[in-house]
Amino acid sequence: MNINKIITLGELKKSGYQPKSIKEEVRKNLIGKIKNKENPFTGILGYEDTVIPDTERALLSRHNILFLGLRGQAKTRMARQMVDLLDEYIPIIAGSEVNDDPLAPLSKYAKDKIAEHGDDTPVHWVHRSERYGEKLATPDVSVADLIGDIDPIKAANLRLSFADEQVIHYGIIPRSNRCIFVINELPDLQARIQVALFNILQEGDIQIRGFKLRMPLDILFVFTANPEDYTNRGSIVTPLKDRIESQILTHYPKSIETSLAITEQEADILPEQEDRVSISDLVKRLIEQIAFEARSNEYVDKKSGVSARLTIAAYENAISAAERRAIIHNEKHTQVWVNDLMGIIPSITGKIELVYEGEQEGPYQVAVNLLERSIRTQFVQYFPNPEQAKKRKPTGKKSVDEKEAENPYKQITRWFDAGNHLDFLLDMKDSDKIAALYKVEGLYGFVKKHFHAANDLENALLMEFVLHGLSSYSIISKKMIDGKIAFKDLMGSMIDLGGINFNDDDELTEDDFK
Repeated sequence: MNINKIITLGELKKSGYQPKSIKEEVRKNLIGKIKNKENPFTGILGYEDTVIPDTERALLSRHNILFLGLRGQAKTRMARQMVDLLDEYIPIIAGSEVNDDPLAPLSKYAKDKIAEHGDDTPVHWVHRSERYGEKLATPDVSVADLIGDIDPIKAANLRLSFADEQVIHYGIIPRSNRCIFVINELPDLQARIQVALFNILQEGDIQIRGFKLRMPLDILFVFTANPEDYTNRGSIVTPLKDRIESQILTHYPKSIETSLAITEQEADILPEQEDRVSISDLVKRLIEQIAFEARSNEYVDKKSGVSARLTIAAYENAISAAERRAIIHNEKHTQVWVNDLMGIIPSITGKIELVYEGEQEGPYQVAVNLLERSIRTQFVQYFPNPEQAKKRKPTGKKSVDEKEAENPYKQITRWFDAGNHLDFLLDMKDSDKIAALYKVEGLYGFVKKHFHAANDLENALLMEFVLHGLSSYSIISKKMIDGKIAFKDLMGSMIDLGGINFNDDDELTEDDFK
């Protein structure tokens, strides 16, 4: 159909155009995508076997939808992508406020226009990008905002009675006729406002200040809600929930791999940052692990959830921390070190809701502890578990090689036990950091034994990671004092009580004093 040639009602009739509802339109286009093995929700990762099939079933059933899930679970993004399931263009009566279908007009304006001009009635074509409406539910939203109100100024100017349909000022919902309309955070909508939606969803009429107007609006409604809202701020009134045919539960990524893909897709990294800063898979996994640790942490409110925005913001901050350091030292290229992850703490503190015990601990310390737990969890994916070495009891006289086979970290810890320590400034030059790492006896050999194919930069990062990992398992001590991270033996650190001790969460065992 060449829409450029169709500008009147008569031409539209000759073209063979047949009106269809928006839900039929979406259903037809979705069937086409499924047949062609196309994903209707591109860029939505982790929902391939859960939320997307549920949504497709709901759309095939021509249902209104409620996405129910915690913050940062792509609920609104799912709704916005439904626009791609609409026809590219649809015809409306030119000048219509409610997108009247030329062959099935709803409003008095459209009916009068057709009565006056007949087949010469002008037709306007609307692109699918204009057929999406969205409203964030807040306590101050009124019935007039959503549905409409009587406009006394219009009534006076047109010299019409308040009982005349033409004096109605339509709200956002009638103006979204033949569109997808989304109400975000539905429980935040006052109960009396939710009640106003009953007739629109079920009976197809709208009521404005007692003025009952039969207007079967053609809208695909999508609602989003957070279960937390049910207790903290409000609830979805039961009759309204009953009228929403499909309730779809969303969820967080179930694997690190999915979470990694989401973060890399969503993080906003500038080309100049990509040229200057490289970030290893190891550091990416440490960042993702923080979100997984937070979702199961006793100090974090599980009802509130931990948004995917945490890892996205943390990833961006990690890149910027390394970039800032490179700018300070005029380095053309650098990498994100484990120490740079101290720069992502602001991305964590603003993204987690704490329970009472967490508030007592303090958001900064909780964020630091989450980072330490992330290091602890990921460490055993790369190196032997230090816990097993700690639990082994000595059995008779053994050679140095036999002792190191039982405890692969023995040579490293022996260097610290001899009174040596390592201090890293957070803004330390790369060459200075690498030189300092090579001072630790046995550290390079240990890393090379497990990652013999790693290059020099990768070796240095893994060497730093080993120190952080041993600290997280209370094999050595780690403290931060005035922008400096200090590694030393555990006994020596017990005498020096200054700074933040990253080992506070771990209990000392008898083996720690051997």
